Amino acid sequence: MSLETMRPNPTWDAPSYEDTVDTLAAHRDELRYAIWGGDWCTDCRSLLPDFGAALEAAEIPDDRIEEIPVDQDKQGPKVEEYDVEYIPTIVVEDDEGNEVARFVESEPLPPAIYLGEEIEAALESA
Repeated sequence: MSLETMRPNPTWDAPSYEDTVDTLAAHRDELRYAIWGGDWCTDCRSLLPDFGAALEAAEIPDDRIEEIPVDQDKQGPKVEEYDVEYIPTIVVEDDEGNEVARFVESEPLPPAIYLGEEIEAALESA
């Protein structure tokens, strides 16, 4: 089952976020995205469509994106394993399962921008 809230926002303007899209695209074949959310969740409905559009603009393969719905008690697959408390939560991992970046509900930037910066800091400056 996928998240309706991950359907890309058709009005998201990829050229305005060129650096973010470029960073996501540069690592499209080496990173995986696990996204916990709920279609009932206000924060998910406001944040995830733009993130879905960013992933689409960066041409992230579908098999590298895992959408994980949770119920209103924030229970669902892998919640305990990944210590998910708030939604949306997005965990970015490399192919070995090492966490590279994590976005949690109330970060100061939208998910795509926040994760783009975190990915760049973790991988491109290493």
